[in-house]
Amino acid sequence: MTQWERMEQGLIYDPMDPEIFQVQQKLLDKLWAFNRLKPSEEEQKQRYMHEVFAECGENCYIELPFRANWGGAHVHFGSGIYANFNLTLVDDGHIYVGDKVMIGPNVTVATANHPIDAELRSRGLQYNRDVVIGKNAWIGAGVIIVPGVRIGENAVIGAGSVVTRDIPANVLAAGNPCRVLREVSERDRMYYYRNEKIDREELDASLQG
Repeated sequence: MTQWERMEQGLIYDPMDPEIFQVQQKLLDKLWAFNRLKPSEEEQKQRYMHEVFAECGENCYIELPFRANWGGAHVHFGSGIYANFNLTLVDDGHIYVGDKVMIGPNVTVATANHPIDAELRSRGLQYNRDVVIGKNAWIGAGVIIVPGVRIGENAVIGAGSVVTRDIPANVLAAGNPCRVLREVSERDRMYYYRNEKIDREELDASLQG
């Protein structure tokens, strides 16, 4: 079995294997050029995401700089995703991001992991576990998501959290390690910040022009 096959099957493998490294290096060269695009060069940004990412829907936006071990080649974006500055995707494994997910600045999503055994680790070996983020989730600034985690749809992950376990849908979760604080409730449809009410009718009217 080749190292590439071991990587694809989620087994421990050598990420510096020449076959793997050659493909990865070409993708990183493309990423280097992507990060030097001007803010106004939106068409080129869209072209990169649709050509390099494993999947990319419509109306996705990434603020540069953007970091990814495979340039995003193992990233699956739905539609309407917004990612703020300094998104780091350790995409040795696959990262699935649902429609309309919002990602704050300085977020890290990791799929690569290393054995606890020191001898194996000293040889630079690793294994990967996919990460899934459900649609309409909001990932706050500075969040770290570790390999193998699944975050449910509509979940809100508070700023600075370290997500080490699965988070269910429709909850507010935060902390290190991240834990569920409460469910998203009907009150959240009425208040946008503490006791400040959402002026829904006026808001909708203003958005309609």
